[in-house]
Amino acid sequence: MNAVDSIILNFNEVRRRSIKVWTSIPADRLQWRPDSEAMNCLEMIRHVLESDHYYHLAIKNQGSLTEFHSPFENRPYTTAESEISFAEPYRKQFMDTIRSFSENDLENIKIDRSDAGYIRNLGDMLLRVAYHETIHTGQLLDYLRTAGIPRINIWD
Repeated sequence: MNAVDSIILNFNEVRRRSIKVWTSIPADRLQWRPDSEAMNCLEMIRHVLESDHYYHLAIKNQGSLTEFHSPFENRPYTTAESEISFAEPYRKQFMDTIRSFSENDLENIKIDRSDAGYIRNLGDMLLRVAYHETIHTGQLLDYLRTAGIPRINIWD
């Protein structure tokens, strides 16, 4: 297994576990938030999926975007499954882009996100994208714990 295959495996494992959490949230609790300043559960799911699309475009751009027109914009919130289904073609495009990179690309392509405080090589940036999703999945698990909602086992 080469580095690109490992990165794809990591993305797929992170998403598989995220989907387990997302789809385990009872429909009547998707609007729950720990406080008025926090995203609710469904907003956080969309944030992860929308960010995934943004990061894909930023990677193709080799840096932050000056304009981002989100396909999620003005789309009503409904269910976790609907959000996942809507995002699926964008996710496939992102995974296809990752598969197109060589091991050399992972080290030598630089992603300039100076506006966010960093410039990183492509391999590092891809791992950061997966980490972003992981953090939010952990937050949702904490939401569920705080709300007294049973949590699915993601450690299979």
